[in-house]
Amino acid sequence: MAELSLKNVVKRFGSYEIIRNASLDVADGEFVVFVGPSGCGKSTLLRMIAGLEHITDGEIHIGDTLVNDVEPADRGIAMVFQSYALYPHMTVEQNLAFGLRMTGNPKADTDRRVQRVADILQIKELMQRRPKQLSGGQRQRVAIGRAIVREPRVFLFDEPLSNLDAELRVQMRVEISRLHKELGTTMIYVTHDQTEAMTLADKIVVLRGGNIEQIGAPLDLYDNPANQFVAGFVGSPKMNFMSAEVTATDSDNVTLTLLNQGNVRLSLPLKNPPPAIGDAVTLGVRPEHFAKAGEGVADLTIAVDVAEHLGNTSYIYANVAGGEQLIIEREESRNEIKTDTLTVAIKSSHALLFDKTGNRLR
Repeated sequence: MAELSLKNVVKRFGSYEIIRNASLDVADGEFVVFVGPSGCGKSTLLRMIAGLEHITDGEIHIGDTLVNDVEPADRGIAMVFQSYALYPHMTVEQNLAFGLRMTGNPKADTDRRVQRVADILQIKELMQRRPKQLSGGQRQRVAIGRAIVREPRVFLFDEPLSNLDAELRVQMRVEISRLHKELGTTMIYVTHDQTEAMTLADKIVVLRGGNIEQIGAPLDLYDNPANQFVAGFVGSPKMNFMSAEVTATDSDNVTLTLLNQGNVRLSLPLKNPPPAIGDAVTLGVRPEHFAKAGEGVADLTIAVDVAEHLGNTSYIYANVAGGEQLIIEREESRNEIKTDTLTVAIKSSHALLFDKTGNRLR
């Protein structure tokens, strides 16, 4: 096991900067997840840690070792890719043992490690099969097993579950979480899946355009996003954003008018210096932070577009003026919502406020 440290890491392709001054500390045994939109640099950052991409500037340390110029095979890392990358002509047992045998590892130790992996991943009955005889989930177990057998200091996962169907993703997510608890090894995981990030991570790193926007525990990012981008990216369904204008302020409160919601006014407590009257701002409310009419700080009457009934919960989608869409969570799915309109209230205790540049005001 090992700590991992990135200090002002930069990656350029020609004049184009992919990663900008990324700094990150990962504790020994920590599970860290990189998330962000496509093209934000999360896989590039992972590949630089692995040594598959050279860094342009900065430092990467694994344990006490500066690894900028250390070959991938000598970094003490193992990587699991989106594609399983198994040798089709080899059995599972041979796939697991191949890397160790190529490095001249003693046969007795190789056999011990392979059997240990088979026990951990519960794949003993698959050892004599070839990849084409395995399901997607079984192939991914073998791919993970090939990483475990190396007994690395750091595991790297690059969207390992994206090729699996929904049910298998849930199953493998549980298995990876169990594996981390059992091995206690440092793990870095790249995904675009919100559920994977929220359920697996000890710490999430949110990237955008090569910049690290925020680092924190999953629920910290969910409850206290640093800016509008993080607020909108972390969480599924995503946070609702409503255009508003400041109509009054004092030292502790700000009063807003929601521009596309029938000019609804609401007041929010504010700790930061208040914006100026007339400023354009954005109110952020998560789907679960709407209440029944009369139980919040302001009532909204919305036109129901689509209602998704998911057992004990419903999600109501409403298109409103100005092109905004609201997603509202209701625990009333057993009584299907059949009306064309619905009145809900905003809970001020969880509402967030952002200025026109996306910086958080509340």
